[in-house]
Amino acid sequence: MDGITPSDLISFADEEGNSVTVTVLRLNREWNAGLDAEVVVRTPFVSGRLDLALYAWKLDQWADALDKLDAGEDVAWMKTSRGPSILVQLAGEHDCPEVVVEDPSGSMVTVRVPFVPPDDWITDHRHRLRQVMNDWVPMLRP
Repeated sequence: MDGITPSDLISFADEEGNSVTVTVLRLNREWNAGLDAEVVVRTPFVSGRLDLALYAWKLDQWADALDKLDAGEDVAWMKTSRGPSILVQLAGEHDCPEVVVEDPSGSMVTVRVPFVPPDDWITDHRHRLRQVMNDWVPMLRP
């Protein structure tokens, strides 16, 4: 793993036991331009995980998404026809923010996870993104 340990790029969690994380695991073993990652959903009701491929441009899109969240806008990250997507809705169905993980091309499952974020959650996620960009992106090959 080139001396770098897995890094949580995203960590939405609350005291109710609800969480959605995106963890960068390693360089992609077959293609050095990408990172192997996973999305893990944990709630008292349902749990699951999905493999995820991350590229530098997806990390740039996450930076843009954090700017939109900071401006009070909902976001849809990685919303494409292939692979999972993550939507963050600031005013969810339960009067709190929620994360929606969709996997239309794989499992065809959608999971909606409400969470109560701490006050500094966007700042925390910007720090997480910077850490991933500093640790992992220099090892990627175009």
